[in-house]
Amino acid sequence: MSDTTLLLPVLAEHVRAVNAFDEDAILATFTEDAFVNDARREFRGAAAIRRWVAKELVGDKVTLEVTEVVDHYGDQIVRARYDGEYDKTNLKGDLIMSNYFTVADGKITSLIVIRNEPAY
Repeated sequence: MSDTTLLLPVLAEHVRAVNAFDEDAILATFTEDAFVNDARREFRGAAAIRRWVAKELVGDKVTLEVTEVVDHYGDQIVRARYDGEYDKTNLKGDLIMSNYFTVADGKITSLIVIRNEPAY
């Protein structure tokens, strides 16, 4: 696991909770009215996010290895190598995802997860 000391405290806790498959601790990092957009699917509010976490993070035993942290105008972009028991059909090499976090008052208000392709 790479050094996560550059992460905002709530994001360090989020990564720790994901890697521990701790559904309640993951949920505790989000505001009640947060939204997540993962693979162009939007989950809004605590109940929807809990279902997403239970099925796609905890259920698939997803782990994150942070590879890069970028501060961008108050947001943090966290690039991470994903692993787990999800469908890896047609995956070539490591799955690196960019996680765009917005944080307010120590909680995640939005998370957008994107698999970016290399630019030109």
